[in-house]
Amino acid sequence: MKELNKLNKEDGFKIPEGYFDSLHERLLDRLDTEGHELPENDGFTVPDNYFNELHKNIQQKLKDEEPKIVQLHPYRKYYLAAASIAAIVLVWIGLNRETQEPITFQDIASSDIDSYFENHEIGLSPFEIAEVLPVDHLEINDLLENQIKEENIVDYLEENIDDFEELNLEDHEVY
Repeated sequence: MKELNKLNKEDGFKIPEGYFDSLHERLLDRLDTEGHELPENDGFTVPDNYFNELHKNIQQKLKDEEPKIVQLHPYRKYYLAAASIAAIVLVWIGLNRETQEPITFQDIASSDIDSYFENHEIGLSPFEIAEVLPVDHLEINDLLENQIKEENIVDYLEENIDDFEELNLEDHEVY
């Protein structure tokens, strides 16, 4: 720490007293004694009446020459048009891209179809619906093979009948 304080107090640079007071005279004396001569003119000259005729010369040149206009971005409008068209095409492709196969009638569960008809009034009787359904491709074997299981019947009855006693299931009670 002592060394740092010592360095801060003594920086090593000292100027003699009155050095700047007589600096100008000493420089002039030195130039005279060593023989250095300053040039009489600095090498730059201006023609006679240059500044008096400058405005007229500029006006004349502007009248003689048509000014050149240089566009900084001549193709900018084309770039913007191309970029906007590309953006529209990308958005259109993104919106029309089908990521899934469309849902068909076979994909819908029969329970969903049943619940839809139960919850929505379509204004058709079962006979009118039967008239509309195509039965050309159905065969009698298709109907006979799909026999209703006992469990499905019991589930249906549990959901739709409030009192099992009304059914008179004395001999074949299934829960």
